[in-house]
Amino acid sequence: MADVGFGLGALVGARVPSSSAQVGRVRLSREQNEKRRRELGEFVRSRRERTSPEAVGLPPGPRRRTPGLRREEVALLAGIGVTWYTWLEQGRQINVSSQVLLSVVRVLGLDDVERAHVFHLADVPDPEHMVSEAQVSPAVQLVLDQLNPYPASVIGPRWTILAGNRAYRALVGDYRDLPPCARNTLWMFFTDPEWRTLAADWAGTSRQLVAKLRAAVAADPGDPGWGPMVDALIAASPEFHELWRRQEVAGMDSAVKCYYHSAVGSLDFAVTHMVTSDGRGARMSVYTPRDDETRERLERLSGVTPRRLTYDEDHFVHEAGRTGTPLGVPA
Repeated sequence: MADVGFGLGALVGARVPSSSAQVGRVRLSREQNEKRRRELGEFVRSRRERTSPEAVGLPPGPRRRTPGLRREEVALLAGIGVTWYTWLEQGRQINVSSQVLLSVVRVLGLDDVERAHVFHLADVPDPEHMVSEAQVSPAVQLVLDQLNPYPASVIGPRWTILAGNRAYRALVGDYRDLPPCARNTLWMFFTDPEWRTLAADWAGTSRQLVAKLRAAVAADPGDPGWGPMVDALIAASPEFHELWRRQEVAGMDSAVKCYYHSAVGSLDFAVTHMVTSDGRGARMSVYTPRDDETRERLERLSGVTPRRLTYDEDHFVHEAGRTGTPLGVPA
């Protein structure tokens, strides 16, 4: 990966929260940590007792005093010590590594939700964590359309544009002209020349965006899509490269945004982010006017034909992008 010396490699290797919602969380007390260890042990034990010997290729055997697998059997199949596994179930204070926990998860045949719950309770990243792109249902699209003339969109966990209404397309351009790999707000912001004037304070906004990206990368170290995404932006934009080196972080909070649209003039928005239920990490962003002038100009914006966006394949260096995969998602 290009230029990992600027901090991405260190972030991926750090022991940090597994959800962006946990950025800035309060450190747990000793009592709270003890409770989490007990909950982890009780959950793992319940899944051990649920797992039949036949499910893991063992004979049922006579005279089993407990349902499911024995502790010794789980330890043997996972390639770990019996004492360590016993202490895990007992909620003792032990070092729980991602790889060892992954072995236990595999033996017990946990589904995706159970697996995520185990790694959350252990407070370690899932080493095989894969992110599937969020999807937008027709119901959510209907909500977006009903919000016209206020611009509104649904943005995925890596700033992928998943959906938008007509007002949003009139504001930023018709992202549907782009292949899926380039439908990304960060990519558009740093590679589309029109954004230099569309964003009233391009320099200040770019600094905030990169700071938010760095915080998001640190909050989800198990996501393999971050590295290729950062690589692509570093290669495409010297400004992004310089900002990434600054090591600044910022939260994903609601914000005030000012735009200058060539057809209608200045637009002053309060942007509110809301989490959707359609997929992991997706958020709905709604742009509401902060003054009467913006409200009036939005009525005119709704009649503007969205700007057609172009795509320079040679400029896009991310190999997964060449296969049509969304920016930051492994092919």
